[in-house]
Amino acid sequence: MAHFLVFLGSARESTPPSPARLGLRVARACVQLLEADGATVELIDPLELELGGVFKPHFAYAKSRVPEALDALAGKIEAADGYVMVSPEYNHSMSPALSHLLNHFGSSLFAFKPSAIVTYSAGQWGGARAAVAMRTFLSELGCLPVSAMIHIPRAQEALEEDGRFQDDPDRWAGYFGRTLGQLTWWATAAAHHRDKQDPTEVSPAFQRAPDQRNAPATDG
Repeated sequence: MAHFLVFLGSARESTPPSPARLGLRVARACVQLLEADGATVELIDPLELELGGVFKPHFAYAKSRVPEALDALAGKIEAADGYVMVSPEYNHSMSPALSHLLNHFGSSLFAFKPSAIVTYSAGQWGGARAAVAMRTFLSELGCLPVSAMIHIPRAQEALEEDGRFQDDPDRWAGYFGRTLGQLTWWATAAAHHRDKQDPTEVSPAFQRAPDQRNAPATDG
């Protein structure tokens, strides 16, 4: 059974636009669909985390002095099989709340696991431009995003506050399911392979140059 973290990339409670926490219903929809598929899921809400006023990442602390909340989240990230990143669009890019949160942790905690990109908006574009930037960010973090993505325009009309779809729920579930299904497949495959081989262990073949004595001759 795969275990996922759903990161909510919004810390805004002010209006307009309304509703203020539009992303929360998007994140809840992802949680519900993954749980219905048999996964275990935890929603990570930045408003429930105390990161401190001065930026200092988890890996910059001495082990004995890491803040408890930061260390607890690091453990959850390391234990998860994959991640769902839910973000609105800010200036054609991902949410600063999401990037700020993720930047607190080193890539070794995320590496060799998949992620899914989910964007939304109150308007017509569904945060699609933010998703482009998220691909680069998440690839560098080590949790490679699956090819399918979820974009939800006018999310306030598509989803109830509790994460249920307002209209045509089967169509929406199928749309979400294409991305979440890829996430689950890759998470399961990666977990099985991690059990067989340490992904950080470098093959001996990559630690020395090939023997050139018997290499075939080339023209030119």
